[in-house]
Amino acid sequence: SNASADQRATMPKNKGKGGKNRRRGKNDNEEGKRELIFKEDGQEYAQVTRMLGNGRCECFCYDGMTRLGHIRGKMRKKVWVTAGDIVLVGKRDFQDDKVDVIHKYSGDEARKLKQYGELPENARINETAIEMAMAEEGDSDDDIVFDDL
Repeated sequence: SNASADQRATMPKNKGKGGKNRRRGKNDNEEGKRELIFKEDGQEYAQVTRMLGNGRCECFCYDGMTRLGHIRGKMRKKVWVTAGDIVLVGKRDFQDDKVDVIHKYSGDEARKLKQYGELPENARINETAIEMAMAEEGDSDDDIVFDDL
């Protein structure tokens, strides 16, 4: 009986390990099953060009404009948005320079959108976009000045 009491005492040590990964695996497999969301009126596909923190990001919308994206609260907690992700944004009639990030597409979904002709052929999905952003970060940043941030 002594041994089992000992074991119980050391149990809680690895409580926090393993849970997250298991959950993450589950999530991926739901992703494959969910149906693809296409844009509706007032929405646009975009690619996150860089994260600005505080739930905001810079998005290159496929209508050719770069806008400030705001990740809505519901997504902020659940979905990890990073530079290079293809997202669905909602445009605001009253402010053309800001959009709300409504949905994030997985790499597979983004490729499907491309196949369906929803995304332009030159849309660079995932890895390449991140490399692109990384490559640009070094030199292009200094000429952009954000006064009001």
